[in-house]
Amino acid sequence: MVKAIEAVIDEQGNVRLLESVKLPCARRAFVMILEEPADARVHESALLSEPALAQDWSRPEEDAAWSHLQRER
Repeated sequence: MVKAIEAVIDEQGNVRLLESVKLPCARRAFVMILEEPADARVHESALLSEPALAQDWSRPEEDAAWSHLQRER
């Protein structure tokens, strides 16, 4: 099994996983240290899905479906 899990490493080198992991026994792992600070993270999945969602949300059907939530002018 190969699985990538996001983590944060503090100044003392302590690794904190950002999601829980259940394993049947101890496993080896690789750690890749990125250049950006942990508080400057942008979730890549949000960036990757933005163009597809923007295209989908710009359809007239979407405007009609959500029109009841718009304030009257």
